[in-house]
Amino acid sequence: MATAYSEATDPYCLRAQERHALLQGHPWRRFVVLGDSVAEGLCEPVDGYSEVQWADRIAAELRARAPELVYRNLGLRGLRADQVRASQLGPALEFEPDLALVVCGGNDAFRPGYDPAAVDAEITRMVEALQHAGATVITVGMFDVSHSPAVPEPRRAGLGRRLRRLAEHTRAVANRLGTVHVHLTDHPLTADPSIYSSDGRHGSARSDAVAAAETLRSLAHHLGATSADRSSPR
Repeated sequence: MATAYSEATDPYCLRAQERHALLQGHPWRRFVVLGDSVAEGLCEPVDGYSEVQWADRIAAELRARAPELVYRNLGLRGLRADQVRASQLGPALEFEPDLALVVCGGNDAFRPGYDPAAVDAEITRMVEALQHAGATVITVGMFDVSHSPAVPEPRRAGLGRRLRRLAEHTRAVANRLGTVHVHLTDHPLTADPSIYSSDGRHGSARSDAVAAAETLRSLAHHLGATSADRSSPR
């Protein structure tokens, strides 16, 4: 998949100066990732972009500022939200994370029988358990893959509605529970074919680069807001 940009010139990716400034002095030392194939990392190569996967990119940037950071990725392709919770939450808690990324529900939304309330409940259980254990939790509304050219036209509208419903429900859960939420569904690139893989289900190396940039910016904003809140008069 060719684009008009490389990662070094892409306006939606991190610039070198920005990368150096973001997350200086961050507090996290144990980063865990829970989820499906998006978490595991299944992006298709794009000329000019690193093939480092989204979660691995985040871990690398965190580790660049805290070399002692320990990272564990539990993500596994094909899992629905209830399967992510059942198989990954226990190991994630045993890891004793102070930062956790939870991304799931996409495999549920790919099915016409998608149950938003059931997925919300699973995400809520994971987020609350991780927060109770002391972790800052990142949640995500992913790019709307119904825009991928590889999605058959008859499926496009229904899939798009379900994916957007998932994103809005996840954002509502995030607002209620106070996670660091990364909403990519309405990103300017969401309808750009260069961010999707040829399988019609996953992203490209460009989408992982952009998603990582937005996640790191959200974490930096969270740190800034937390610092401002601590310094404000009571």
